[in-house]
Amino acid sequence: MPKPSPFSFVRVTDLLSAEEFANDAIQRDIIEPHGMQWEAGWAFQEPTGHVIVITLMRAKGLTHFSDEQLARLDLLKPDLARAAYMSSRLAFNEARSMTETLSMLGLPAAVIGDAGRAIAMNPEMEALSPRIRTGAGDRLILEGAGANALLEEAIAHYKAQASPAVQSLPMAGRAGAPPLILHLLPVRRAARDIFSRSMAVLAVTQVGQVGPPDMRVLCGLFDLTPAEARVARGIAMAQTPEMIAASLGISLETARSHLKKIMLKTGTTRQANWCCCFQG
Repeated sequence: MPKPSPFSFVRVTDLLSAEEFANDAIQRDIIEPHGMQWEAGWAFQEPTGHVIVITLMRAKGLTHFSDEQLARLDLLKPDLARAAYMSSRLAFNEARSMTETLSMLGLPAAVIGDAGRAIAMNPEMEALSPRIRTGAGDRLILEGAGANALLEEAIAHYKAQASPAVQSLPMAGRAGAPPLILHLLPVRRAARDIFSRSMAVLAVTQVGQVGPPDMRVLCGLFDLTPAEARVARGIAMAQTPEMIAASLGISLETARSHLKKIMLKTGTTRQANWCCCFQG
């Protein structure tokens, strides 16, 4: 059998021996359990240096990709390459637009892709280096093992769930640098149609910087309703649920119900933790 060309579509069975194919963990544990059996594809490097892989699969019971089908796919390579490159650039521009929007609001931010890597970061976030920086493979790295472990755990949780919750992560101050609160905000529902490769936005606030503009921004980021935002403002001002109920003219049960929803949306379990997040 002739050696497959690196510039053409190939079958996986062209690259692996029969024994290697039979013992391939991806084939055995991922592809076949999902009803697929045969795979063919092509990989190329776009001008920016990123590698794009185009893969086609056929279900169990169907015949493998024929030489004629691979030849027809090769004819489509120029069009496929241009479309993939444009899609890749658009996804990057979308992520960059998200971080630029948060820059206008004064918030350091990064967009995290489906693979858990930073795909865009605004200048405000870059200015926090080395406290928050990117490492090998564009992985976000936080100063301090504890905060780093919390972020990695949160990202792993996001990757495992279809509808993750907002999470707020504390980052201790060091060497005169103030403590930070990291807000991990999932890209949900219809937004996934636009920001197709974005899993979450990481926004950073500094503990001790309190003010109405930041409060409005965070209420928007956490998707609070107007009623919840009013309760949130009261809690951030160290008011008790009883004081909030009296000032807003609502029942104590209603105030507590709003507070529970706020905690759920912000990923906190105690009122003190939540108040700290909104004082960042």
